[in-house]
Amino acid sequence: MKWYKFFNRISLLLHALGSAAGYFLIEAMSRHSFLEAWEYMTGRPLVFAYNTAFIFTTTLIVYLFRRRCFWRILISIFWLTLGIINGVLLTTRVTPFTGPDLHLITDALKLANRYLPMAGVVAVCVLFGILVLLLLWLLIKGPKYRGKLKYRWNLPLVLAGFVAFAGVTQLALEKRVLSNYFGNIAFAYEDYGYPYCLATTIFNTGISEPRDYSDREIKRIERTEENLPETKEGDYPNILFLQLESFFDPTLVNYLKISEDPIPTFRKLMKEYSSGYYKVPSVGAGTANTEFESITGMSMHYFGPGEYPYKSILKETTCESAPYVLKNLGYSTHAIHNHEANFYGRRTIFPNLGFDTFTSEEYMPQENQKNELGWVKDSILTDEIMKCLESTEEPDYVYTISVQGHGAYPSEPILEDPEITVSGALTEESNNQWEYYVNQIHEMDQFVKELVETLSDYPEDVVLVMYGDHLPTMGLSAEDLENKYLFQTQYVIWDNFGLKKKDVNLASYQIAAEVMDRVGIHDGTIFRYHQARRNTKNYQVDLETLQYDLLYGERYAYDGESPFKRMKMRLGLYDITLDSMELVSAADYTYYIRGTNFTPSTEIQINQEWYDTVYISPTTLMITGKELNDFDRIAAVMRSNSSTRKALSKSYDRACYALFSENKWKLPANE
Repeated sequence: MKWYKFFNRISLLLHALGSAAGYFLIEAMSRHSFLEAWEYMTGRPLVFAYNTAFIFTTTLIVYLFRRRCFWRILISIFWLTLGIINGVLLTTRVTPFTGPDLHLITDALKLANRYLPMAGVVAVCVLFGILVLLLLWLLIKGPKYRGKLKYRWNLPLVLAGFVAFAGVTQLALEKRVLSNYFGNIAFAYEDYGYPYCLATTIFNTGISEPRDYSDREIKRIERTEENLPETKEGDYPNILFLQLESFFDPTLVNYLKISEDPIPTFRKLMKEYSSGYYKVPSVGAGTANTEFESITGMSMHYFGPGEYPYKSILKETTCESAPYVLKNLGYSTHAIHNHEANFYGRRTIFPNLGFDTFTSEEYMPQENQKNELGWVKDSILTDEIMKCLESTEEPDYVYTISVQGHGAYPSEPILEDPEITVSGALTEESNNQWEYYVNQIHEMDQFVKELVETLSDYPEDVVLVMYGDHLPTMGLSAEDLENKYLFQTQYVIWDNFGLKKKDVNLASYQIAAEVMDRVGIHDGTIFRYHQARRNTKNYQVDLETLQYDLLYGERYAYDGESPFKRMKMRLGLYDITLDSMELVSAADYTYYIRGTNFTPSTEIQINQEWYDTVYISPTTLMITGKELNDFDRIAAVMRSNSSTRKALSKSYDRACYALFSENKWKLPANE
């Protein structure tokens, strides 16, 4: 037919137009707005054109097949599916769909029935089956190209298209139309487009091998540290790190008018103790990466754009860290976080960073006080930190991650009587967000005051390092800040034994080495390097080489084999025990379960089936609706607070018993 031949002649043009339309739809789904997608397309036309070219390049393979209609539809479904996935994910989280999320697809399929009713799961499977059948029909019976396939021309031209696109990518990076460093991955997706950013997070990961990498080069780097003193002998102080969620000084925002100083305690401590600006690897998000740098001494700058080592390399291997180094000096090592243990995969990752224990929200026994957005308030952390210090005779390293200051901040006023009022932003919605945020960090500042006062009376030496993990998600620009830099917060190093005040600006990957240096500890490959080489020639170049060797290379610094073994980390500090049972009501089979160390996250299993459990106190739980019989098997288990309700327990944090008719508990012989 004439129209068919005509469309074949202009098929490349149609591919380009289709790619542009498809990409516009993908961005509209990602941004949940056609208007925002239009503003993005008209505001960043070169980026829009690049991502359209990306999709267009993937469609070129249709010219290698006769069933071109089938391949066009299949490729279109592929890209639209990616857009739908990202759009759906962004309704429930801030971080868009990235390369590391691909590793979670099988888990997501297993958990699908937790998010959809069975009828929904069946409907999705039926629709998927219909789509597969339609594609198979299209492949077998659909229209096909009837002209002669000239592979000697088509194949080189398709390859030339891919090569040309690679050249365009390099040119776009050189001209800074695109970037290969993502300080805030959510902002990067908005600025550089979903296809480019997704591909970057898939293919550009880890640390590339440095050009001069060799055993000889590593030995050369180590020789530059020879002037360091040996580690100080004697008693060591407890070393505490407190990472405060989205905490920074809002008076640095030049357009805000704040009724009173929201962080008087932190400001006072900065004047009296060692302090300075704290360079962090992200803005508005990326808590885990600031955490990674502060714990390991490694810089995120050398990893892939938007990469989270917690989701990549640390799932595969252990990593030199402050906990591992200090354990060799007799320290016990603890992590604390007043949010669920599975957040950022910490429950899985912390054993690879050398932690002995991890106390998450699930293991905090008192009723959690939560703010208006549902985040646990940081005031709960004082008791948890003190419990870690008092749980051992040896010195302790305690890394605490707070959560109260977490966004997203409400654009409507939700505080009934805010202690601090804020104005000066461009819109009332922005003023409301700032006011909520400022009052949250004011409460966090009060928590800092309580913690410092408590530690002041502690009989052992303590160093407490406090800092914000990143700026809040407020759409700030460098011009909005007095210090003109988005990638920094502030830190203070408090102590109770008279360390000399020393003000210096530090990066988060330098802080652990600085603290160790201050107390006479000069151990650990990466920490010794920072102590000897900071602010010297080729500091960053050699740091990249060293990081590559320790995580991805031949580990020449360790003579070929890492000395760090994965820890058998304990969740929580104390065992759950079951002591007795009381039948409260025979009519509906209501029982009180007595024991110790229960929390609101403790639930009861009977014969491996879950039962709704009411938390009454740290010593009492209640279950209803199940008659207990002789030899029923009872278990008290900590469970995650996430929607997946994934059990956290291992053999060492579960209490399993058999029930006898005398209302007594006895440990089974096979336990």
